[in-house]
Amino acid sequence: MKYDTITMIKHVENNDLNKQEVKNMEKIPDVLKAAAKAYKLLMENEKVRVLDLHLKSGEKAPMHNHPNDHVVYVMNNAKFKLVFSDGKSGEFDLKAGQTLWMDAGSHSTENIGTSVGHNLVVELIK
Repeated sequence: MKYDTITMIKHVENNDLNKQEVKNMEKIPDVLKAAAKAYKLLMENEKVRVLDLHLKSGEKAPMHNHPNDHVVYVMNNAKFKLVFSDGKSGEFDLKAGQTLWMDAGSHSTENIGTSVGHNLVVELIK
């Protein structure tokens, strides 16, 4: 299924954190452990955690957990496929300069485009 930015935001927002999702998140490693090759920590304090994501064409960040709601700033055009812990998936055409909101949750990310995917992820610590 192909999503535009608006649909992506609605898809993620509609994936409310029910008890099963919270249970799944507890079993899935944090993004910095599970996907350390793709995500680098830029800074962290008591309010935010800032991550730098780089995925070459064809690379995949395995299933990982983002324990906090987060804003994604797209640095360059890319096409990603996300698979969520509930099995739902979507393809996203990302454009440089886009800003996206994502609720806390778990997913894998695969770069299915031809360019390097580069995003900044700002997690809001609760």
